[in-house]
Amino acid sequence: MSRSKPKSVILYSDGSSLGNPGPGGYGGILEYRGKRREYSGGEPYTTNNRMELRGVIEGLRLLKEPCEVEVVTDSSYVAKAINEWLPAWIKRDFKKVKNPELWQEYLEAAAPHRIHATWVRGHNGHPENERCDALARAEAERYKEQIHG
Repeated sequence: MSRSKPKSVILYSDGSSLGNPGPGGYGGILEYRGKRREYSGGEPYTTNNRMELRGVIEGLRLLKEPCEVEVVTDSSYVAKAINEWLPAWIKRDFKKVKNPELWQEYLEAAAPHRIHATWVRGHNGHPENERCDALARAEAERYKEQIHG
């Protein structure tokens, strides 16, 4: 029985917070063979890095089967952690790592997949990154409205 190659998916993601910490949001786009699915969400009190990572986690959770995933992010924190830092963090049980519970969530969401991250410069005209930024900011603004009325 031959095993088929996993689907190759691109996950574009961005996070935003109004104040750091403050109301925050994330936005993402999953792309597979020209089909796109947008998603977004947020929290009332969070940081930019947390929202950057939450965007990736929630995108991975939407995948229904193991995939090869290219994470495209303007967060060097998220890209470097995924590509370089995670093995050492796991070895030392996330001691002295910020947001350890979120990284544990990432590991659970990432487990079935093969993931590589690509960093892109933010606010530089990259269409999907700009769209993710708009989704993230809209969510952050929505939470800000709920807080401040």
